[in-house]
Amino acid sequence: MPTQAERTEATRGKLVATARRLFAERGFADTPTEEILATAAVSRGAMYHHFPSKTALFDAVFETVESELTAVVMKSALTETDPARMLSAGFATFLDVSLRPDVQRIVMLEGPTVLGWNRWHEIDERYGFGAIKAVLGLAVEQGRLTPDAVEPWAHLLLGAIMQAGLVVARSDDPAAAKRAMTSAFERLIVSL
Repeated sequence: MPTQAERTEATRGKLVATARRLFAERGFADTPTEEILATAAVSRGAMYHHFPSKTALFDAVFETVESELTAVVMKSALTETDPARMLSAGFATFLDVSLRPDVQRIVMLEGPTVLGWNRWHEIDERYGFGAIKAVLGLAVEQGRLTPDAVEPWAHLLLGAIMQAGLVVARSDDPAAAKRAMTSAFERLIVSL
């Protein structure tokens, strides 16, 4: 017999998983709360016990997707030891993952709008931005970058990476777009 805590966590997990699928398919605005509840087979009271609003549920979905995305990218990056190669490996993996509909819609397209720029940026700083800063920190340790350059470069790289992901995700020929973005990113890394 599951404990109350296990049942509570199962309900929360069911809501997040259901909302993730529906938000990826239809978007935030076109996904009524009633549909999330019916699909998850959860009462309105149970949802509001976990999430005070549909936006709060989207926040949890966004954080879940961002966490998974960062873990996949970091796993790829950590196959390398050189910071430049780490950035390149992580970038290539990010572009591949950017083709997933849930990443496209939830992280890239709707995250900043639904959550607001400040909340979106706060979450992104914990994940993508933080990962980039960590890799640039290794470049500082190796004497290849000055400490004062980490923050500005991390911002520039994160912007470039997100835009490249959007270009690849929206391209009629994602493979060609990925090649073009990868070539440009490699030139950017060399300038680092």
